[in-house]
Amino acid sequence: MKKNKHRLITLGILLTFATGIIYLINRLVFTSATLKDLLKSSANNYYNWRFGKVYYKKKGSGSPLLLIHDLTVYSSAYEWKNTIDKLAESHTVYAIDLLGCGRSEKPRITYTNYLYVQLISDFIKNVIHEKTDIIASGYSGSFSILACHNESSLFGKIFLVNPPELSLLNKIPGKRSKFYKFIIELPVFGTLIYNMITCQSNVQLLFTEKYLYNPFNVTAEMIDTYYEAAHKGFSNSKFLLSSLIGCYTNNSINHGLREIDQSIILISGGEEENAMEAQKAYVNMNPSIETCIVERTKHLPHLENADKFIELMNIYL
Repeated sequence: MKKNKHRLITLGILLTFATGIIYLINRLVFTSATLKDLLKSSANNYYNWRFGKVYYKKKGSGSPLLLIHDLTVYSSAYEWKNTIDKLAESHTVYAIDLLGCGRSEKPRITYTNYLYVQLISDFIKNVIHEKTDIIASGYSGSFSILACHNESSLFGKIFLVNPPELSLLNKIPGKRSKFYKFIIELPVFGTLIYNMITCQSNVQLLFTEKYLYNPFNVTAEMIDTYYEAAHKGFSNSKFLLSSLIGCYTNNSINHGLREIDQSIILISGGEEENAMEAQKAYVNMNPSIETCIVERTKHLPHLENADKFIELMNIYL
């Protein structure tokens, strides 16, 4: 009996010690990741939304244009750095960091598609104050379509840059995805898993394998900025990832695509995986959707070939 008690005490001490070490490692990772402070902001650049402060950048003059980055833990308005100045020559451009991303607040909540639907609508109503054209990258296209479907008077033209396949958006939370969400949200140990997933080498792999067609276009600044974005807010950063893995940010947009009357232009990277299949599915859902391709680019054509991307925008805007 005494031996078992002694073993339990020893195990408890070792577990406490290991937890403390892992906690310190996590703090060190978050601190070192944000040390360069590449994502600078000021107090004047925030929209005080009811779920948290949302960072945005405003530039230029003319008709309003809202730029929405892809929905990942790495993303921020930095995604538009190569296009924002050119677009601002003829438009009032707003580039936001979505809640849970970049410089915006990262509350410890479950992030859902509907949360972002409300954010986009509220931002247009309370910050822009007039009908707005949208350029949405990646998964952000899904809640942009639904936001337009809910309050069409707020939206002008909608540009979807490499939006997700419609079949992916139909995936809903299941037992396995809920379990993964639970694991990542665990204190200390879940944070360690998050830091392993979002390590700098994985960010570099994303750029060379998925984001850019030409790996020589990848810069150290891109990798460092995306790595920093995933670690601002310390352990709160993991709650967006857990929601993404848990499929809580998914929502079918089929009905929205069919019913909205706004012009929709779908832009795909020429080397994006399954780009043609995705375009076909969107057009089948709404034959009025226009499609175009930016050759020799992948997931982020606006970051990789800004000149060609701006040419397309000048045609449609």
